[in-house]
Amino acid sequence: MEPGAAAEVIRIGQLEIHYLQDAGGGLEMGSFVLVVPPGSNVPPPHSHPGAEELIYVLEGTLRYTVGGVTRDLRVGESMGTPRGVVHGFSNPHSAVARALIVNTPDIGAGYFREVAALAGAGGPPDRSRLIETMRRYGLVPVAPGQ
Repeated sequence: MEPGAAAEVIRIGQLEIHYLQDAGGGLEMGSFVLVVPPGSNVPPPHSHPGAEELIYVLEGTLRYTVGGVTRDLRVGESMGTPRGVVHGFSNPHSAVARALIVNTPDIGAGYFREVAALAGAGGPPDRSRLIETMRRYGLVPVAPGQ
């Protein structure tokens, strides 16, 4: 993405990812605005052993879990995720939540494009392909119940 260019918008189900900065040009970090309508399907809890993440809420309230700590983050609140720590998010509230996400190093917009293609293929996404895609981009999904 060229500096100053408009954000690329990637839709995965009800979620929107407005990619602001891909790594490159001397930068390892990436950033995007995540839009989460109430009750949206969200990715499973996961970790990224090679990247840390910061979430900063811009609008609404977003439930965010890092390790064993769950908080309802409101506008102006943030939470960091160290490398390798399991985390996840949801929006059980009544209003749309928007949050700025910064990853370093960047996961990359390509990850979200591939997941969007899997989710938009008709029917439920192929779980094995989704897990393979997550792993290829450095994300480690957590099995249900773990």
